[in-house]
Amino acid sequence: MKIMVASDIHGSEFYCEKLIDAYKREGAEKLLLLGDILYHGPRNDLPEGYKPKGIITMLNNMKNEILCVRGNCDTEVDQMVLEFPIMAEYAILYYNNRAIYATHGHIFNESRVPALNKGDILLNGHTHVPAVRPYPDYIYMNPGSVSIPKGGSQHSYMIFEDNNVFWKNLDGEIYNKYVLK
Repeated sequence: MKIMVASDIHGSEFYCEKLIDAYKREGAEKLLLLGDILYHGPRNDLPEGYKPKGIITMLNNMKNEILCVRGNCDTEVDQMVLEFPIMAEYAILYYNNRAIYATHGHIFNESRVPALNKGDILLNGHTHVPAVRPYPDYIYMNPGSVSIPKGGSQHSYMIFEDNNVFWKNLDGEIYNKYVLK
């Protein structure tokens, strides 16, 4: 199964459209969103193309392909307009005999690790900085941000395919890869 992972759209219709174009180009079977979909938050400047209502339509049109967890900027009013569940604090997916603990990152993260088994993946956004860090008991991964990248990173997403994890910019160019052993 090929899964695309993205986080922190923050209301940018401009970058959400680029993300959806990349999703179609990738031929992924599911889009896993790690929260912060519609609102930009008080700590962020408005991203380019800030238009949350446009995102609602785009994502609702693909609601059956989306898995999502709640970010710290996502609220119940957002759930009222989105036609797929967004309010779960985390989701556990099983991929190639390992668990992926998907969460936004404001509650569970590298400083507060949930119960994981050796080789499991802690996957979160929130920092807007792409990352992969293997620890003795788990692997930490972050796709970065679709619309407001930080730390000199690119507008990006991740792809899980077979035993490979790719970090790509919105043009589909690979800039990092990790092989799951």
